[in-house]
Amino acid sequence: MKKLFQPIDNAPLIIFRIFFGFLLAAETFGAILTGWVKNNFIEPQFTFSHIGMEWLQPLPGYGMYFYFATMGFLGIFVMIGWKYRLSLSAFTLLWSITYWMQKTSYNNHYYMLILVCLIMIFLPAEEYASIDAKNKPGIKNLSMPKWCSWVMIFQIAIVYFFATVSKFYPDWLDGTFTKNLLVNKSPYPFIQEIFSQKWFYLFIAYSGIAFDLLIVPMLLWKKTRTLAFVASLTFHLFNAITLQIGIFPFFALSFAVFFYPPERIRVIFFKKKPKLNLDETPVYTNKSVLMYFFLPYFIIQLLLPVRHWFIDGDVLWTEEGHRLSWRMMLRSRSGYNTFKIIDAETGKRIPYSLHSKLTTKQMAMVSEKPDAIWQMAQRIKKEFAQKGKRVSIFSDCQVSINQKPYRTFIDPKVDLAQAEWDYFFHNDWILLYDNQGNRIK
Repeated sequence: MKKLFQPIDNAPLIIFRIFFGFLLAAETFGAILTGWVKNNFIEPQFTFSHIGMEWLQPLPGYGMYFYFATMGFLGIFVMIGWKYRLSLSAFTLLWSITYWMQKTSYNNHYYMLILVCLIMIFLPAEEYASIDAKNKPGIKNLSMPKWCSWVMIFQIAIVYFFATVSKFYPDWLDGTFTKNLLVNKSPYPFIQEIFSQKWFYLFIAYSGIAFDLLIVPMLLWKKTRTLAFVASLTFHLFNAITLQIGIFPFFALSFAVFFYPPERIRVIFFKKKPKLNLDETPVYTNKSVLMYFFLPYFIIQLLLPVRHWFIDGDVLWTEEGHRLSWRMMLRSRSGYNTFKIIDAETGKRIPYSLHSKLTTKQMAMVSEKPDAIWQMAQRIKKEFAQKGKRVSIFSDCQVSINQKPYRTFIDPKVDLAQAEWDYFFHNDWILLYDNQGNRIK
């Protein structure tokens, strides 16, 4: 415990704040420029919010452009350290609302951004190389308690650990998923030919496991640190080029600054920063933030990824407990779904066009994701209730995992208009199968 409160040079935290603020701005301004905001917030008639957050819907008209532009400027403010805590708190709130507002384009790094924003709010990242430190010299500081680096290391270690564990399933171990993932990923026939070779997609599969498992220990050990950083750089740049997953590869790389000696980071990035004199720097004694925020925070972070082990069924199939569990780039999923809507009074089927209500991506979601299927059923029920009609809604849904044979996903005998959503355990209207494909529930 004493070592956690020893003062160290705060250069890693300061440069991370600068990187982080830049990436926040790049993510949000980029979302506007690439059409992501238009596709997910402007064009849809409504968004599939996380269950319980259905009241969160996009601003009308072009309001979401201004919303994201505001976040972009807040990211710049974080980068330059202007009203740092206020700017980052505002960004965290706005980004969290964005995250809960839509899940059609769900990505794990959107969740990761929320977590790191929360962590950074509680770290003294504005105490050097910031406008705040220039305007208020009293807050300027050259040091930070050692635990500031360790909370960042522990956070990224949690991500990599559970990413490793989740890969130990048959379709990853035999290369099925990585083979499917690399199909048509390159416009160059020669490269695509390499991608299609068994040795290559098996190499990608097992190097993915090895990387996630070993990267943090190797970065922590001085003798392998540089090798680990080169491997990390290669791995993340490969992902950035082939998978096109936005800022996440660069975001993950930025954590490397916490693994190197603070003095080395100071020399590389802040040549004019005075060297920290440990003999004249008092040991930090305030334990409140570490004990009352970070300890509960990390307990929650360790519990969330294991919750699916206590839910009936394979999470790859049911999706229950999939989110917030660092189950990243693990499987491909496809499906098709037809809603059968029955007038409760006449017993006659009522025609209903999903295509007129949903975008292409939303159509894919209500064809394969149980929460979206249930939410759409509830929306249809409400729509007819407003017209004074009571309806029953049944789903004919077939789903395939990793391009394997389609199976019935939703119990076609269950009226989804009356079904409840179980937040914590298995929803019985999602059918279960054994390893041989036989229905068990």
